[in-house]
Amino acid sequence: MDRAALSDALLHQLYEVLASPLGSIGRGLSELLTPFVAHSALVLLTADVSGGRLQWWGDPTIHQGMSGLAVDRLRSTSGSAEGIRRAFLHIDDAQRPVLQLVARNGALLLLVDPGPVSRPRTVTDLWNIVSLHVQERADEAAPEYLRHARSTAGVRLLALNEIRDEYSATLEGVLGPLRAGRLSDASAREAALNRSVAGLDRLRAMSGQARTLAQETVSVSFARLKDELRSAARYWHGQLEFIGPSCGDHPVPDEVARGARAVVQRVILSRMECSEVSRMRVQWECDGTQLLIDLRDDGAGGAADAEALLEIARQRVDALRGQVSFTETSGWGAELSVSLPLDPPPVRPSTAAIAGLRPREMQVAKLLTAGSRNRTIAHELGISENTVKFHISRILRTLNANSRAEAIAALLSEQRA
Repeated sequence: MDRAALSDALLHQLYEVLASPLGSIGRGLSELLTPFVAHSALVLLTADVSGGRLQWWGDPTIHQGMSGLAVDRLRSTSGSAEGIRRAFLHIDDAQRPVLQLVARNGALLLLVDPGPVSRPRTVTDLWNIVSLHVQERADEAAPEYLRHARSTAGVRLLALNEIRDEYSATLEGVLGPLRAGRLSDASAREAALNRSVAGLDRLRAMSGQARTLAQETVSVSFARLKDELRSAARYWHGQLEFIGPSCGDHPVPDEVARGARAVVQRVILSRMECSEVSRMRVQWECDGTQLLIDLRDDGAGGAADAEALLEIARQRVDALRGQVSFTETSGWGAELSVSLPLDPPPVRPSTAAIAGLRPREMQVAKLLTAGSRNRTIAHELGISENTVKFHISRILRTLNANSRAEAIAALLSEQRA
C-alpha cells in the first residue's frame, strides 16, 4: 500500500473511531493503534458524558485483575506532561508492562504488554485527537448530566463512608481482644495483630484513594483550561490574561471542573466574536468550599451583554447548584462571576434513587414530570406504550413510590432541591 492510500485508510479508521459511541471507543482505538504498537489490552482513563471514566478493551483477564485505584495511582505519578513512557501496572497480583500515554488534556491511555512503537509521534497525535473528542463530548453534554453527576457523587461518597465505617468497625473489633492479650499463643496473637493493623491501614489508604479518583486539583484544572483557551485564541486579535488560584492544591470534583471549564470556554469564545472586545481576563480561586470564577472584558457591557452572557452560563451553573451574576466594572466592560459548590448535594432517598435510574428511564421521568401521558411519551421517544409502562413501573419501584403521583412528587421535589 502506498503512502497516500495508507494515509487515507488511517484517516478513515480515525473517523470511524470518532463517530462511534463513547462506550465503543476502546475497541476502535485499539484497532487503530495496533499497526503502530502491538498490545494485549487497552485501558482509558477519561471523562465522558456517561460519567464512567474508566474503559478497557482486549484481554478480559486484564479487566478482571485490574484495579481502578491502581490505574489512577499510575496517572498521579506520571504528572500531566504530554508524552509516552513505559511503566508497570499491578494486575492480578503481578506487575504487567504498560505503555503509558498522557494526552495534552491530561487523559491517560495504557497499552498493556506493549511491543515496540514504530511511529511514536503518530500514536501520540492519534491519542490527542481521540481524547480531545471525548472531552468535547463531555463538555457538550446536556446540563441535566452535570446535575445527575453531582447527585451520583453524593451517593458514591455515602456508600464509601458506609463501607469504610463497616470494615473499620470489624477490624477494630478484631484488634480489641488481640491488644488485650486474650489469645494464649503469643506468636499467633502477634501475627493476627500485625495483619489486622495492616488491613486497617490499607482500608484507610484505599478510602483516601477512592475519594481522589474522581477529582483533580484546582491548579491542574486551571492549567488545562489555559492550554485549551490559548489554542482557541491563537488567531484572536486581543489579549487574554489568566490569574490562577492562590491555593492550587484543593481537590475539585471532575464534574465541577468540567462544568467550570465548559462555562468559561463558551463565554470566552462568544466574546472573541465581539469586535469591540480586545482584552479579557480569566481568574479562578478556591476558598475550600466553592470554586470561584471571574471573567472580565473591556467590551461595551450593558443589558444586551448581561443577558447574552448569563444565558450562556446559567444552565450549567444551575445544574451544578451554583450562582452566577453580572456587573459592569469601571475600566472594564462586562464582568461575569460564578461560584460552584465543591461538595455534592446532601443525599436524600429520592436523590439516591434518581441517581440509579437508567438513561432511558431518566428521559421517561422528565416527560412524566411534565405531565405527559403514556401515548405522548411513547411518541416523543419513539417507543411503544407497553415499553413506556415498563419504564414507569421500574421508576415507581426505584423511587419506592406507590403511584404515578407519588413518583412525580418525588421527582419534582428533587428538581426544586
